[in-house]
Amino acid sequence: MRIRQCRGYELEKAQPNTSEDFFNRSEVTFVDDGDEKTLHVLYVRYFDQLFPSFTPYEQDPIFQVQGRDVYFKDIVALVCLLSNPSFRHRKRIYISEEKEFRSYFEQIEYAKLPEIFSALEIKREYELTSPLRFIKQPL
Repeated sequence: MRIRQCRGYELEKAQPNTSEDFFNRSEVTFVDDGDEKTLHVLYVRYFDQLFPSFTPYEQDPIFQVQGRDVYFKDIVALVCLLSNPSFRHRKRIYISEEKEFRSYFEQIEYAKLPEIFSALEIKREYELTSPLRFIKQPL
């Protein structure tokens, strides 16, 4: 699988009576078996305030690579895809439960995430040989 893009953004109200401004969207675009796909993860914006409690990151942006600030919302869809590779067959995921949201981040090797974003800035893609490289392995 080749990862082509990771980005996140805050939704804005389209109409005065809608609730989009309570949600963020994170996207990861990748090529799987020759097909380009995008996984869209819609989640409650409040979770962005909680990430220091379940990740090693203490502030946003969480890190910087090649002059790009990487924000927490930029990694959410990527982390979901790495944690659950079967999501490569899905187009959209909606996460409203904090427990479910946290579960995707439990076993991630955070020190390796900048390598993906660095490759995206330099080569415009990252060759993901195995999602297991980004999951903590038992000793």
